[in-house]
Amino acid sequence: MDETPYLLDGANWAWSSPGTIPHLLLAHLGYTGLSVLVGFLIAFPVGLLIGHTGKGSFLAINAGNAGRSLPTLGLLSLLVVYLSSQGFLPVLIALVVLVIPPILTSTYAGLRSVDPDAVDAARGMGMSSAQVLFRVELPMALPVVFGGVRAAVLQVVATATVAAYVGLSGLGRLLVDGLALNDYGRMVAGAVVVAVLAVVLDLLLGLVQRYSVSPGITGRGLARARGPRSVAESGAKPERELVS
Repeated sequence: MDETPYLLDGANWAWSSPGTIPHLLLAHLGYTGLSVLVGFLIAFPVGLLIGHTGKGSFLAINAGNAGRSLPTLGLLSLLVVYLSSQGFLPVLIALVVLVIPPILTSTYAGLRSVDPDAVDAARGMGMSSAQVLFRVELPMALPVVFGGVRAAVLQVVATATVAAYVGLSGLGRLLVDGLALNDYGRMVAGAVVVAVLAVVLDLLLGLVQRYSVSPGITGRGLARARGPRSVAESGAKPERELVS
């Protein structure tokens, strides 16, 4: 009789038993949320300052390049040795270092991509520097900023599994324990749950982005205004007639 795969075994999804997938999933979400929050609070204000003033752009560029090349597991091992601790602090620092580059670079790039004419018009209307930043530049840069946040979340979700290497909880326990026990079904379950979690979070953030960014910036407002009625009133011929 074939054994039930680890991922499909109902006992591994029972909330009443500690160490099951729901408990590990909740811990993994906690690591991810806290790391992204701390990284955002550090990177976003710095990105706003650099993008608005145009000073220190080398910091954003170099931070992005360094963040992509930095090995998280190696950094975690170094922090564990340096801090003499195997708690959550080394994991938090390693994940925050991973979060900062995409948010910093996307915030900087988003502000620098704003149309200079819109900025000049806002200043001509008498807006202060802070008003130009928060009422003109930031709303127009939101799609790029959201792109950086989504990239950071995906990276942290996939990388937070390293917490298991220092004895913490999270979905990485399925990978580490499965490797130690030669239980490949458990390892597959961990990989699948992490992948599904990453996709779900990205879809949720995409939904938040859709309703947070102004329709005038995304083009949804223009598409809504140009309905079939407006096309008919304009006297434009349908695409099929133009082709024929």
